Amino acid sequence: MEADLAGGLPYFSVVGLPDAAVKESKDRVRAAVQNSDLDFPSRRITVNLAPANVRKEGPSFDLPIALGILTASRQIPPGALEGVAVLGELSLAGRVNPVRGVLPAAIACRQAGFKAMIVPRGNAAEAAVVGGMDIIPAGTLLEIVEHLLDRARIPAYRGDRKRAAAREAPDFAEVRGQEHAKRALEIAAAGGHNALLIGPPGTGKSMLARRLPGILPQLTREEALEITRIHSVAGALPAGGGIVRYRPFRAPHHTISDIGLVGGGSSPRVGEVSLAHLGVLFLDELPEFKRHVLEVLRQPLEDGKVTIVRAGYSVEYPAAISLVAAMNPCPCGNLTNPRKACRCTAQEIKVYHARISGPLLDRIDLHVSVPSVPFGELTRGKDGEPTKTIAARVEEARKRQEKRLKGTKTRSNAGMTPPQVRRLCVLNAESQSLLESAIEQFGLSARAYDRVLKVARTAADLEGAEGIGTLHVAEALQYRVLDRSGW
Repeated sequence: MEADLAGGLPYFSVVGLPDAAVKESKDRVRAAVQNSDLDFPSRRITVNLAPANVRKEGPSFDLPIALGILTASRQIPPGALEGVAVLGELSLAGRVNPVRGVLPAAIACRQAGFKAMIVPRGNAAEAAVVGGMDIIPAGTLLEIVEHLLDRARIPAYRGDRKRAAAREAPDFAEVRGQEHAKRALEIAAAGGHNALLIGPPGTGKSMLARRLPGILPQLTREEALEITRIHSVAGALPAGGGIVRYRPFRAPHHTISDIGLVGGGSSPRVGEVSLAHLGVLFLDELPEFKRHVLEVLRQPLEDGKVTIVRAGYSVEYPAAISLVAAMNPCPCGNLTNPRKACRCTAQEIKVYHARISGPLLDRIDLHVSVPSVPFGELTRGKDGEPTKTIAARVEEARKRQEKRLKGTKTRSNAGMTPPQVRRLCVLNAESQSLLESAIEQFGLSARAYDRVLKVARTAADLEGAEGIGTLHVAEALQYRVLDRSGW
């Protein structure tokens, strides 16, 4: 941000491809300076936002513009901001309000060699995550001016020394029955696989899906920073929040648009699939989503990222997610329910299933039947296996994958490339024969073949086996060739 004061009639111009929010900063800056008992120069003011060929968006430029004008008018010493980065939104009264995108901005400033950064007080914890420079939490414009004049220094933010409270997560022990579905979600968590839960209403599909984040591996610091950067850019961090400590769980409503799901728009924004990066994206009532909305998931599920191209530039958002979807077997939901009769015609069922395309289903590794739970299972006194126990097995399986995939960019079995699959998922003669028979009988695609091998590799990792056995292949196939004769 550059500011120039020249002679002539009073005029305030902002150049450098500003959007509407940046253009309106002129009025906010003028009022904030005057209401802070500071002098707003009655001269020709030109503010340049460099580089001039990059579009500038949002209110983060308010505070730099105000300080630039005050420096140009000699109310702040010229060298006071040397090596200091600034961003923040101003209210008309001169308060400094929080903005989004502070974490990636702080990372860029540290890499550029800045020694300090002035940020809104509500963003201080977020910026302090980066380390390596002083974070100055600002409450008002006048406070910052007093700080730069050495009249009342603002102490650098030191962080909250209180230990973060543990998050109360739902436990798998609360789920009665559904051992087959629990096993499928354990495999999904261990290998980063996608899963589709199919069953009548009330069988626990949503209940199971909401417990999946609890058995995913603990976040590393690098992963936590990745997630926090995305949430910071999207403005999804809680007020005063620092680094994200838990894997995200996003469950958008089925009325969501394609842009809302994967991001985009005239000024590209982060979508739900990126907000779920390194966590879980749960799509309940999958056939109720508009078909063209579901189709945009193909690239993220395959590549682990979203690429949005606009005239003159492109934006790439990370989207390495575990997709968990749930659906009923028919429009009324009772097709496989032994206690209720289905009212749907064959044509209605066919149309209902046609809402989900074959290519999308092909990208979902685990197709899991979730049947009605018998009354005896619901009333038994014994709880199921707790989340903590399952999570320990998942953690061990991930460590085996990490060791096997060391030196590559692949995080888990689900993300293995075709060459990695051929090298790391070698079958013995019996397993190879079983897989060949299944491919011929069920007409599995080449993509499905690779995904069966990946799931089998994960099943072997959970067992601690070095090689993939026949039982591992058989288990992977049962999730791929779900019997749909009843629906």
